[in-house]
Amino acid sequence: MSDTLPALRAILTDLVALDTTSSRPNAPLIDYAQAKLEAAGFSCERQRYTDDAGVEKFNLVAVKGGSGRAALALVGHSDCVPFDAAWTDALRLTERDGRLYGRGACDTKGFIACALHAATRVDAARLTAPLMVVLTADEEVGLVGAKKLVQAGLGRARHAIVGEPTRLVPVRANKGYCLAEVEVLGKEGHSAYPDTGASAIFRAGRFLQRLEQLATTVLREEVDEGFQPPFTTVNVGVIQGGKAKNIIPGACRFIVEWRPIPNQPPERVSELLERIRQELVRDEPAFEAHIRVVRTDRGVNTSADAEVVRFLVDASGHAPETVPFGTEAPQLTQLGAEAVVFGPGDIRVAHQTGEYVPVEDLVHCEAALARAVEHFCCAR
Repeated sequence: MSDTLPALRAILTDLVALDTTSSRPNAPLIDYAQAKLEAAGFSCERQRYTDDAGVEKFNLVAVKGGSGRAALALVGHSDCVPFDAAWTDALRLTERDGRLYGRGACDTKGFIACALHAATRVDAARLTAPLMVVLTADEEVGLVGAKKLVQAGLGRARHAIVGEPTRLVPVRANKGYCLAEVEVLGKEGHSAYPDTGASAIFRAGRFLQRLEQLATTVLREEVDEGFQPPFTTVNVGVIQGGKAKNIIPGACRFIVEWRPIPNQPPERVSELLERIRQELVRDEPAFEAHIRVVRTDRGVNTSADAEVVRFLVDASGHAPETVPFGTEAPQLTQLGAEAVVFGPGDIRVAHQTGEYVPVEDLVHCEAALARAVEHFCCAR
């Protein structure tokens, strides 16, 4: 299929063999990539941090072809979701029917293999503008590494290709991702005497009823037709409350998740949550609830006319799309890049046992990235 395939398969074999589950250190993968990049003439800088569990993590920023702002950044996240112990080949790349299986093969070690190969085979003498490779940590648990780059101002580029499994379709826009924890309080008592207490679960039910009403009315009035669905979505996926069947519950907690369209402030839903709380307090002065916003990640909306989007449309033969899930493109945009999401494999087979990347996708992705390096970083 391609003379690059053996090299891509070898790199991906090495990457999959490294267990970079988000809860573990990612240094082995960073060490591996840095050695390859430095051997090809890249200057590498590591950004170290410790995650909430005390585990050491690294972002890697590698540059070749001069100083100053890079013309192009190839960006991939080093971490993966956990794998089932029953998947005994999770860390061993296996091939069947034109597919390469292994944890991270699709999300996103396939892209990283393509980026490393495309970046390291370019002749330094041909570079007329800096080329950058960025590898991040903890994307799967909140885009943490990418946010650390923004805080430090590292990874600035004019154009960025952010690796995710998009079926080689350029993704120019994605929704944001936000979370809030809501705790509704009541008063415990014997369930045979309901007037001696106040049910936090019943109170939470009233809160959730109003939230559902606003989610299906007010939030659907603000639309971005580039997305499907074209409005900010709201979900309550976790709820917990009560101690026993015969105790009036004194507390009920639930998590609200919302995915804002890019032109809407990510705080829009948290403001609605506070509005609901205040209304319920007016209706019942003893009503008590606490709202803690955990995460407010913005979306991104790169123009279809942006050069990097138009380039990948031409290189891939696919029209640009939007997605409702989060990526690191907003952080690269914050760092000044026109960012597009692109990569081999399909997100629908990621995060599951038997994750794979098609061999054909891998080859075509590497070719597109190599062309991108030529286009943005070499004399024409």
